[in-house]
Amino acid sequence: MSLVQDVLSNRSRKFWMWDRGVGDESSSCSSVQPVFLASWSNLQQPSEETRERCLQDAKMASGYPRELDPGSQPVQIGEGTLETESVSLAVGEGFPNEISLTFSVKSRSGQSINPQLQEAARKKLWALENDDKDVCALFKELSARLVCILAQENRLLLSFKTIEEIWKFSTYLTLGYVGCCLEHLLFTPEYWLNCALVEDTEITVTIDEDHMATMYLGLLLQEGNFFARAVVSVLAEEEEEEDLKFYKNELVHVRDIGCESKWEGTSLLTDQRGLVPVTAMEPLSHPFYQWFLKNYPMTCSISKQIDGPDSWQIGQGRCTATEDYRGRGWDELSFYKGDLIEVIGFLVPGLQWFIGKSTSTESVGFVQTKCVCPETYETMRDSPVFFSEEEMASFLQVPCNGNEMHYSNLLNEWAQTDITSVYRLDGFEPVAMYPRTPSDAVIEELKDGWMFEGWRKPSSNSLPTCSDSEQSSPVVESSPSTLEHLLLPEPDDLDDPKFFIDLNAGHMEDSDVFDPVLTFLNQDGYVPHFQSLYDLSFSFLSSTFYGFSTEEELVLYLETSRNWAKRGHLAWAHIRICYLLGRLCVKRAKFSQARVYFEEALSAMDKGFEDLPLLASLHANLAAIYLKQKMKQKFLSVIGKAVALLACLPGHCFSSENELEVIMYVLREAIAVGNTALEVRTCFLVVRLFLQLGRYDEVLPFAERLQCLCASISSQDSRASSSSLDTLPVLTYLYDKKYLPHVALASARLFSPSHVKGVLTPVWRAGFVLANASKIMKIQERTTTSTIASIPALACLYLSHALAFSREGGALSTERALCAVLSKMYLKHGMLEAAVHYSNRAVVLGKAVGEEEAFESSLSLGWMHTLNSQPGKASEIMLCLLHSLRQTDSVTQDGVVHNLLAIALKGEGQVRKAAENYLWALNKAQETGNRRNQAIALSNFGCLAVFCQAHCLAEHYFLRAVRLYFELQGGEDAQMELVQILLWLAQTQVDRHKTKESQLYYELALAIALKTRSLMSQLHVTESLCHFYSKVYPHTEACIIYHEHQVNLAQQLHDREMEGQLLQALSQLYQSIYTTRSLKQALDCTKQSLRIFIDLEETIKTAEAWLQAGKLYYQMQEDELVEMYLQAAIQTALKPQDLHLAMELYEEVGDVFFNGLRNRQQAVEYYRGGAVPLARKLKAMQTELRVFNKLAELQIGLQNYENALEFATLAARLSVDEISCKNWLPFTAWQRCTTFCKCMKWPRTAT
Repeated sequence: MSLVQDVLSNRSRKFWMWDRGVGDESSSCSSVQPVFLASWSNLQQPSEETRERCLQDAKMASGYPRELDPGSQPVQIGEGTLETESVSLAVGEGFPNEISLTFSVKSRSGQSINPQLQEAARKKLWALENDDKDVCALFKELSARLVCILAQENRLLLSFKTIEEIWKFSTYLTLGYVGCCLEHLLFTPEYWLNCALVEDTEITVTIDEDHMATMYLGLLLQEGNFFARAVVSVLAEEEEEEDLKFYKNELVHVRDIGCESKWEGTSLLTDQRGLVPVTAMEPLSHPFYQWFLKNYPMTCSISKQIDGPDSWQIGQGRCTATEDYRGRGWDELSFYKGDLIEVIGFLVPGLQWFIGKSTSTESVGFVQTKCVCPETYETMRDSPVFFSEEEMASFLQVPCNGNEMHYSNLLNEWAQTDITSVYRLDGFEPVAMYPRTPSDAVIEELKDGWMFEGWRKPSSNSLPTCSDSEQSSPVVESSPSTLEHLLLPEPDDLDDPKFFIDLNAGHMEDSDVFDPVLTFLNQDGYVPHFQSLYDLSFSFLSSTFYGFSTEEELVLYLETSRNWAKRGHLAWAHIRICYLLGRLCVKRAKFSQARVYFEEALSAMDKGFEDLPLLASLHANLAAIYLKQKMKQKFLSVIGKAVALLACLPGHCFSSENELEVIMYVLREAIAVGNTALEVRTCFLVVRLFLQLGRYDEVLPFAERLQCLCASISSQDSRASSSSLDTLPVLTYLYDKKYLPHVALASARLFSPSHVKGVLTPVWRAGFVLANASKIMKIQERTTTSTIASIPALACLYLSHALAFSREGGALSTERALCAVLSKMYLKHGMLEAAVHYSNRAVVLGKAVGEEEAFESSLSLGWMHTLNSQPGKASEIMLCLLHSLRQTDSVTQDGVVHNLLAIALKGEGQVRKAAENYLWALNKAQETGNRRNQAIALSNFGCLAVFCQAHCLAEHYFLRAVRLYFELQGGEDAQMELVQILLWLAQTQVDRHKTKESQLYYELALAIALKTRSLMSQLHVTESLCHFYSKVYPHTEACIIYHEHQVNLAQQLHDREMEGQLLQALSQLYQSIYTTRSLKQALDCTKQSLRIFIDLEETIKTAEAWLQAGKLYYQMQEDELVEMYLQAAIQTALKPQDLHLAMELYEEVGDVFFNGLRNRQQAVEYYRGGAVPLARKLKAMQTELRVFNKLAELQIGLQNYENALEFATLAARLSVDEISCKNWLPFTAWQRCTTFCKCMKWPRTAT
């Protein structure tokens, strides 16, 4: 696009990206900037040299990455920061096609980088380099394309192909989602289980601002169809006829027509079309504006009735008239200069009108904004308020919509286990299979009782939490089924008056028949029962009128009522009936007829401010019809007052979907003049209306824009933060509906449950996080209970907050469920102390809730004590439960208790009593016919037999259990139990030296583990197989196969350290075969492990890998590479000044040549030049003596006897200080001296 070169080479300007205004040149634009994104400036005046280069380069917009000035520092932009520096785009440089995203893990309390977490996140990101499906999926959801991962630099490269992608990503960046998503991706469960650390940690994200700005500009210019603002006026008469005349700051829709100096433009002010100079246009910088203006075109031009305000503070309270004014109609307020006028609702700067009330006459009417002085506002608050408390409360109730009870019930479901009906397998829990060491920080949290403290007051350096003043119960009744009910005030009396539609010919002429409905509709002001007449769902068709079969019958009835109202001069009844008739016409798309009714209603009004909802609805409906029918003059005559009624009155009641067109028109005008206050109010109205209509796909961009605007204002005015609207709960709700789980979780992480009664609570958030985390978390560990696997550690903080909230609210059932869920979550991750802690609390709460809950919680607590090596406490609990069951006839529960009691008694060493209780448990299971419980009881008998060294008896019980499991059609839990029993059975065969049978059971266990697709189970079985084929039944080829499977599992688990260790072991196995092919495979494994250890910064393992690679090259006779790898091993050790490691490596490198058949003399260099000096420096006499002996032996082999004698003599002298009966090295030195003397034919010396 060569015309872009003219744009850049002929003028100097600023291109404000994601800014609210157009720079200093626009006095009408708001100074408000978004909270998180900086204003991005590029396209500045180039130098003459650059201009010449530009004329020769025709690839400006080709997408080739431009070369940055090495001396310039890129401007960075990040989440939660503001930068305002300018960056320039030199002429002739191409638009970048990639952008760099850098992340930092910071401590909120210390305001600095957390080095440990930063390194952990870097390593996790590096582990994802080989398998970046998760990262790609994340950034795809964030509307970006992953180019590559640069883990060493804590950086990722992203690209965007469309303006929509760059717009959505920048929005997510602004709202802080990107950092939260990376947090979910990069941190381990141990991090999420440490609630204090989670609250103190944040990931900050920065991007290259210069690249982002130019990338957006490039996409915009390549598209060649966008909206721009005029930076100069073009009104001269000498302009060509086809040229468009426009004013400075005017909005123009431009289109590339292939001309290098001009675009085709259409003025949004006049609707006129013509050519515009490229140099006079500046593209609208915010992608939201471009998207909105393209997707919501208007049939009417800009009205000029809305101005850009001098201030973005909305007025409330009272103001003073600055001049006399006499109203031109009943709806305009008359007043004198100096009169005090009370603002009804809000006074939005830039609007022509607001609704005011004279304090002297008590009259209400429209007041021209220019007639009052802004400086005299007596604001009710000291902060810029855009919404009333009632508006915010009803708005924040939208996502609830019954979900509070839903998620509370889900928490109770997650808390349930099968422990009351399914026996437990002795020693089989996630703790046994996947032991983890709990962090000291988590244990300290539990000791300090942090989890059960009340809500802590939010501070500036912590995540938002619930207010201390929150006292409402987290479990609320189900909300109304429609969003509309949430946004409208409820009437005092739910029983609305009902009127029977009587179309009897005789009754139609009887006025008495219509008296009830006319009396009802003729009330002077608004009453709550009128709500059904004005709402969006036309509820009056069912709640107010009945007895009609078609709407035509109702219209006929209302027409007759209208006539009787006119005859009786019942003004309000006449107005409201016309309004209802107009609404019915709109419903049937009869807009011309509806317009007649609405106009009749409005003309009959003379005191409409007594029913403000009706007045607002009439103006909005008329404006919508005028706009739809392109009646420009009539539309312009009502739009000014319609905007005041829509934007200035809180809690507007929508009556028609057509009102959306009016609101969109107002939003377009607010964008055109840069009126931030009006943009906030209109975005809010758009979001409310879309939510009521259930158009969730369409509402999201406006809700995001509203959140950005509110956050921007809060960041610039600290007073606004307490009264600002937080739309994150609504956004969270919408992201969930659009199935954006990463973004939904990020939004849930950031929003603070409100103190407003009836809106979302921490219980809702905890349930929401649990429900959504399962969509993105790969459940790689499966245990005996499927519910455990479904509770990710990521939810720990939210569950803890919900628990504190439930405790304050006295919701015992929810509190018990949360304790049970937390206990199961900690059990899953092997943190038994924490699991016991919460299980104890669940028992206490269970006793207060009910017998069943108390029994289940007690069983769980006893099982936790057993797993935590506290069998005494477990048996005590089980004996109490057994005693309580004597009065019941529950066979299954009795068997469950006997089984757990037996496990505890076995742990105490009471074998006989354990066997008796196992027998009771087995009999109870057989009595109920429960095969799974029978199999578990038999398996536990087998474990008891193994404990007593009765391997033959153990085999008998295990085999019976296996047969029962194969007869079962159980789920994954039963399959996992079978895998464990097969492993035990295989071990009994090993103990009885039955290798063939043990081989069969091991491989059968692996086959079942593969069927369940449990990675951790497969890993556990494969480890056993590797040990079996290496130690019990040596078979190198089989061992290699299973090691390779282990490597594959480690890769899927993203455990790079495990992968590196397994690759080293696999390399040793290949090397043991010692063929040309196997040596190459061993070298390949070694190199892979080398790369891993280098990235993990494991110095010792890295040096060992270099050394191993050198050895392999030596064995493969590739001598030109041997020296390089061996030197690299030594340098790796010397770099951190680890002299002990360096000394060992020098000796081992020498051993490569010493033990080899080629170049043996090279060992001398490493022994004498490296190992010996370091041994002397470190006073490692044993090492020094050993190396001298090797040197002596080497020289003998090389037939250098004089040198051999020299080393042997040094060894002999050194051995004088080292002679010990336990040390053979000194005697070896003297023996070698004797040998050398004999070889040299020095018999005396030898003697």
